[in-house]
Amino acid sequence: MAVRHRLIKASPARVWEVLSDGSRYAEWVVGTSSSQPVSGQWPQQDSAIGYEVRLGPFRVGNETVVRRCQEGSVLELEAAAGVLGTARIAIELREWGEHCLVLVDEHPLQGAGGALHNVGFEALIQLRHRAMLARLARCCEDGAGDTEGVGEGLAHA
Repeated sequence: MAVRHRLIKASPARVWEVLSDGSRYAEWVVGTSSSQPVSGQWPQQDSAIGYEVRLGPFRVGNETVVRRCQEGSVLELEAAAGVLGTARIAIELREWGEHCLVLVDEHPLQGAGGALHNVGFEALIQLRHRAMLARLARCCEDGAGDTEGVGEGLAHA
C-alpha cells in the first residue's frame, strides 16, 4: 500500500474546500488534464467526476467515484485507470496546530493494476503522491509557493 503524508500550511477547512470542488480535481491530481461532474453532487457518496488523461496526441477519459465521505476529514475515491483497472485512494485530513496534515493511502482494487502491483509499482505511486500533495499544497496555501519536501514523509503500512 502506498501511504504518504504532507503538512499543508492551511487549515483543514481550506484543504477540504479544494478537495470538495470537483471542478478543481485536475489542478491537484497528477496526470489529469481536465475534470467535469458526471453524476451526483461532489463529494457526496456515489457522486462521480469524469477526467481526461493526455498522452501526447492521445486522450483517455476515465471516472472517479466517491465511495466514502466524512465531510471535512475523509474522502475515499475509486479511480478508474483504463486497462489498469481501478484503485482505492483514501485522503484523510487532520488538524495539526493551525495547519493540516494530509494522509493519502492508495492501492489497486480491480484489474491489471493488482497483478502489476509490486515494489517498483509502489515506488511510482509514491512519486505520484509526492507530486500530487505538492500540487494540493499550492492550491491551498494561497500563494505561499511550493514547499515540496517540507513536512512530508513516508508512512509504512
